Amino acid sequence: MTGKLPFEALSVETLAARLGANDALCSHIGKDTSRWKVREVGDGNLNLVFIVEGAQGAAVVKQALPYVRLVGDSWPLPLKRSFFEYHALTRQQARAPGSVPAIHHFDEGQALIIMEYLSPHIILRRALIEGRQLPNIARDIGLFMARTLFRGSDLHMATRDRKADLALFADNVALCDITENLVFSDPYFDAKMNRHTSPQLDSIVAELRADRDLKVEAQRLKHIFAANAETLLHGDLHSGSIMVTETETRMIDPEFAFYGPIAFDVGMLLANFWMAFFSQRGNEQNGKRDTMRAYLLDVTVETWSVFRSEFSHLWRTERTGMLYQKSLFEDQGDRLGAEQALDHMLHQVWTDMLGFAGVEVHRRILGLAHNADFETIADADLRATCEAKALKFGRQIAVNRRQIHSIDEVNKLAALIERENRI
Repeated sequence: MTGKLPFEALSVETLAARLGANDALCSHIGKDTSRWKVREVGDGNLNLVFIVEGAQGAAVVKQALPYVRLVGDSWPLPLKRSFFEYHALTRQQARAPGSVPAIHHFDEGQALIIMEYLSPHIILRRALIEGRQLPNIARDIGLFMARTLFRGSDLHMATRDRKADLALFADNVALCDITENLVFSDPYFDAKMNRHTSPQLDSIVAELRADRDLKVEAQRLKHIFAANAETLLHGDLHSGSIMVTETETRMIDPEFAFYGPIAFDVGMLLANFWMAFFSQRGNEQNGKRDTMRAYLLDVTVETWSVFRSEFSHLWRTERTGMLYQKSLFEDQGDRLGAEQALDHMLHQVWTDMLGFAGVEVHRRILGLAHNADFETIADADLRATCEAKALKFGRQIAVNRRQIHSIDEVNKLAALIERENRI
C-alpha cells in the first residue's frame, strides 16, 4: 500500500492484506500474515485503532476517519488530523524523550500511523476508576508538560523554526474548531449535541447557563485559547490520553495539537484529576474511597509542583529563544530580573490554568464528550450527585481564578464541596 492509493478505511478483515507488505510493520511483528492477529480496540471519539500481533511482536495501527466516529458521517472531519498527530508525536519525543509511543511508519494518504504497542499499559482513567494509586504519574506528567510546553515556545526555539512550526500546525483548523465550540461555548447554552444526567441536573444546568459571570469568563478563556499562540500544545491532554503501568507513563493521541496558551494543557489535565476526585463516591460499592480521594488531591499538588519546578529549571538553563533573552538580564548581572519575569509568567499560567480546568469540568458533564469517571456510575441519582459537586467546583475555580493563589486552596475547596449533600 502506498499513500497514492485512494483512502480506504481499514477493518479487522482487510488490515493484513493491505498492510502485509509494509516493511515497518513486518519488521516489528513478522512477515507471515497468516499468523497475524488483528483486533480493533478504538473506543475513542474520532479514530480507528487496531492492535496487530504477529510471531515477533505487536504494533498499533491508528487510522483517522473522514468524520467524527462518535457522531457518524453527518459530522465530516479532515483526514489531515493524522498528519498533525504524527508531527506532534515526533516533536514530543524530541522534547521529552520516552514520554510518547515510538512511531514506526506514517502514511499521510491513508491517514494512518503505525506505532509502538504499549503493554502492559492501561489507560490512566481506567486505572483511577479502579482505585489504583500509581506512584509516578504526577512526576512523569509534570515533566512532560514542562518540557514540551517550554521547548515548543519562543522561550527556547529559534525564531525561524518556531514560526515555521506555527504555520504548519495553524492548519489544524477543524480540531481547533471542535475545542473552541465543545469546550468554551456549547456547555453554556442548549446546543444540539449537549447531554446531561436528566432530570436530576436540570435545575443546576439552567442555573449555570443563566450565570452571566460564568459565561463571560468562559468566553474570555476562549479568547485566550484562540489568540495566545505561545507553544505547541498536546491539545487534548486528559486521563484518557495517558497510558500507564506502575512504573511508566506515556502520553498518546495528540491529534488536537496546535499553538496555544501554555496553561491549556495543564488545566485540562488537572481538571481530570479533580473530576476523578468527585467521581469516587460512585465507586464505593466495595468500601470507602477516602484514601483514593486523598491520593488524587496529592497528585494535583505534585503535578503542579513538578511542572513549576521543571519549567523554572528550563527557564534558567535553556532560555535560548527570543523572549526574555539572557542578554537583557543575566548577561547584565540582573539575575533577579529574570526571576521576576519567570514569576510573572508562572502566575499567569496558574491563573489561566484554573479557568481552563473549570470549563473542562463543565464540558465533560454538560457537552457532547463525557468522561467514564462519571458515565460508569450506573445509579443516575448517585452520578448526578457527583456531577453536581464537580459542576459547582468548576464554576468556582473558573470565575474566581484571580483570587485563588495556591493549589492547596483549590483542593480545600474541592474537599469542602465533596462533603456537601447537594442532590
